[in-house]
Amino acid sequence: MPILKNFALIGAAGYIAPRHMQAIKATGNRLLAAFDPNDSVGVIDSHFPNADFFTEFERFDRHVDLRRRAGNGGQIDYVSICSPNYLHDSHMRFALRSGAHAICEKPLVLNPWNIDGLVEIERETGKRVNTILQLRLHPAIIALRERVRRGPRDHKHEVDLAYVTSRGHWYLQSWKGDPKKSGGIATNIGVHFFDMLHYIFGALQINVVHLSTETKAAGYLEYENARVRWFLSVDVEDVPAAQRESGQRTYRSITVDGEEIEFSGGFTDLHDRSYEEILAGRGFGLEENRVAIDTVATIRNGKPAPHAGDAHPFLQRQA
Repeated sequence: MPILKNFALIGAAGYIAPRHMQAIKATGNRLLAAFDPNDSVGVIDSHFPNADFFTEFERFDRHVDLRRRAGNGGQIDYVSICSPNYLHDSHMRFALRSGAHAICEKPLVLNPWNIDGLVEIERETGKRVNTILQLRLHPAIIALRERVRRGPRDHKHEVDLAYVTSRGHWYLQSWKGDPKKSGGIATNIGVHFFDMLHYIFGALQINVVHLSTETKAAGYLEYENARVRWFLSVDVEDVPAAQRESGQRTYRSITVDGEEIEFSGGFTDLHDRSYEEILAGRGFGLEENRVAIDTVATIRNGKPAPHAGDAHPFLQRQA
């Protein structure tokens, strides 16, 4: 019979935290402690009503340390991290130095050099960083990757990626609207798509930015096996008119050689699947994240060149 693992969670009031709570429960494990400076965390009652909760990190730190020192099977085995993007690095360091493995939401970090520091701490502590790259576990994405790998090695597929996830006025007033905290649009809503593209189409060769504002970004990427035109936005006006008029506020489209890749379904249990893989020792670690983190850092820091490379059709509406 498998031994139950003890979890702590950082960022319990965040949007994605309930999926982590559900995954901990679905895999038959225990959430013993949670932290968030915001105390709107009643969702915990639906999953682990007996979990200890802290609004001050110092008290949470002390609680985790006391559990570690006491032993007796009460020490924290995993820390799940759902905090704002810019805090991921320090919270993963906290987890490893507390004698626990880390499970971190995307983006793992904001800059590629942060990965190097975490590699060192993994080596020092013997603990591991795992990340949630759930698209790698989606059946449609796995099937597409296998199809590409079976094809000619030198063939470049033509790919268009558009993702619009509308946000209200609150977005730019929150930490998500501050590039120093979120990494900007490409990082905050796009990093898992860039990881998916690398996972399917191989090494990144060219990265050109066409547009970069606080609400949208676009560019051109070339991989070993693909040429990609991409567009990301949180502006509802970028939802195509027909869908917008019907009340739709989110739009996602990925085409490969003109064929739409349908993967809107199958998302509901991908965090559960991610936890199952991590607990089985098959999680995605630091190095699996490097290409995507390098991609978004280059986009964030690059100077837009609107006329360099092939632009996504949605850019024509930005004029």
